Amino acid sequence: MNHKQPLALAIATLLYPSFTLAEPVNNNEVELPPVTITDTREAALKSETSASTSQISQEDINFLQPGHPSEVLNRMPGVHVNVTGGEGHMTAIRQPISTSAVYLYLEDGIPTRSTGFFNHNALYEINVPQSAGIEVSKGPGSALHGSDAMAAVINVTTKAAPEETEGDVNLEVGSFGWQRLLIGGGTASLNHGIRADLNLTHTDGWRDSTEYDRQSANFRLDSFLDNGVKVKTVLNVSNIDQQTAGSSRLLEDDYKNNPTRNYTPISMRKVESLRLSSAFEKEVGASLYSITPYFRYNSMELLPNWSLSYDPNTYKTENKSAGVMMKYRQDFAPMRTRLIVGADVDYSPGSMDQNRIDPTQEGNYYVDYTVEEKLYDYDVTFSSISPYAHFETSPTDKLRVNAGLRFDHMRYDYKNNLTDIDTGNHRRPEDTDVEYQHLSPKLGLTYAISEQLNTFASYRHAFRVPSQSQLFRQGKSANTVELEPVKVDNYEIGLRGNTESKVNYEISVYYMVKEDDILTYTDADNNRETQNAGKTLHQGIETGLTTPLHADVDLAVSYAYTEFTYEDWQPKADTDYSGNEIVAAPRDIGNVAVAYHPSQLNGGKVELEFVHLGQYWMDQKNTQTYNGHQLLNLRFNYPVTPEFKMSARIMNLEDKTYATNASYKAAGQYSGEKFEYAPGMPRTAYLSASYSF
Repeated sequence: MNHKQPLALAIATLLYPSFTLAEPVNNNEVELPPVTITDTREAALKSETSASTSQISQEDINFLQPGHPSEVLNRMPGVHVNVTGGEGHMTAIRQPISTSAVYLYLEDGIPTRSTGFFNHNALYEINVPQSAGIEVSKGPGSALHGSDAMAAVINVTTKAAPEETEGDVNLEVGSFGWQRLLIGGGTASLNHGIRADLNLTHTDGWRDSTEYDRQSANFRLDSFLDNGVKVKTVLNVSNIDQQTAGSSRLLEDDYKNNPTRNYTPISMRKVESLRLSSAFEKEVGASLYSITPYFRYNSMELLPNWSLSYDPNTYKTENKSAGVMMKYRQDFAPMRTRLIVGADVDYSPGSMDQNRIDPTQEGNYYVDYTVEEKLYDYDVTFSSISPYAHFETSPTDKLRVNAGLRFDHMRYDYKNNLTDIDTGNHRRPEDTDVEYQHLSPKLGLTYAISEQLNTFASYRHAFRVPSQSQLFRQGKSANTVELEPVKVDNYEIGLRGNTESKVNYEISVYYMVKEDDILTYTDADNNRETQNAGKTLHQGIETGLTTPLHADVDLAVSYAYTEFTYEDWQPKADTDYSGNEIVAAPRDIGNVAVAYHPSQLNGGKVELEFVHLGQYWMDQKNTQTYNGHQLLNLRFNYPVTPEFKMSARIMNLEDKTYATNASYKAAGQYSGEKFEYAPGMPRTAYLSASYSF
């Protein structure tokens, strides 16, 4: 199996639409060309796609048995996801490691959350270990998907109903009280099939007071009606309860010598989510009609550990969504022309309640708190209407050209339920509405140099509107309701190919200019203000390779080198960061995996994975760096019988000390110079047994 990623570091999936450490290929099998979906909302040949797309297949996920989404996604070229406790995460794809709303997360092509209620933990509520696969399309995707699709679109797919009765059970135990039970199965009758999956996870956490519990269930019904209509109905529910301090930073001495310590044991997160959708689709000749109504519900209670030192609070958000996605596709014989037109409609009412808390502190530890006055209490409704069009054609047999355009009209209707505040650190705007309109174009081409080598180039524009919390939780800032959308222009060229000896490779170069980025600045008095931040430049080169080294050994390598800089950012008259590199932006990211699968293992495999994260600046003045880290992971699986399989994995095999997040505060800004690190997990071991029928 191969993995290839068009835009940027593509680790090689040119032969198959999945990334894996190449399993042996049966020469008698017919190899199908790789196909992508996310970039066009339709199945398309990767060789004719002018975007970087990487896939992880269901077989890969079954082998990896990820305890966290990072264990899957970090194998993709140019992708880094860190761990913030439980299954929380921050992502870096052509962006620094941050919580910014620059990625669009989908499940079966449907956004997991409304634009107005973005959460960087958007994979949090998706049942990744029991998914059918993940596809990442890197670079701007607003021309088809709208706001937030700036740096990447990440689409997780659910498992389809089986053609006959089947089931599977997986029981896993591991370090630090890790316990997980995965149960799934389905059946079919006549023109209907059903699939259900259940995920029950618990861990005590390796740091003090970092317990995590999860219950998730997926239900999918696939129906084929007599009139030719295909219907896919999916229901997902999740309940998550965790102590969130897994991401809290420690002072340098504790980080090195007492990493299990936790300064914020009172922090927590409770999440309830539900997503229900039904996709109706019918093909008539060269035409396809599709309509997908959906409903979403999400509530989250949070006591954030990161705000205890400057703005201690607890809050609850709740939002519901009703929407519909409509699409029409028409294929024309001349020049293999395809036209896709559609429209997305979303209506999402929600609310925010936030209270100040008075924490009890013992030394560096926050051990208790009392709830004080209400800081924010408002209702807000986000609504949008977004028509789009995608066109592609082949003027010659070797040249494929595509273009697209989307228009987004978005509106926030805001109602404040408290007395207006015009001064202080928690300003509240008066009742208001905020509207945005935006056009997102794209243009790309692919050219087949030969049957085994092709090149691509593209220009793509993307944007994101401010979230409701950025607009209406003003803090000290006076003008957040006037925040402008963030805009990105991305230019990219790439080359990808394969050989008869099953070597797959790809290299791409991108140049991305981001304007009006929404950044938060902390001044010398520890006051935080949110503002549009001028211009930033993101550029890099990404490359990937997969190849068999031997009949029993496969190699997959990916590497990305990047430079992210503030081109124009002067948050205050006396503070200018222009020309500096962006904080928490790794210079390079790499992954090497070697898989050994001799016949003696009866289809089993041993894999050694090397993960590299390069150095980055810890402060905006570019005075201190985190030097990065390198980790080794070991995985093994062995089918005892065709139905029964044993698996094991050891993460951070060398038990290295490393940080998932690091920052620096200069002396004089607070009480004194501070180096702070969020420690990464030590060596952890897991053992699982699975039975399928």
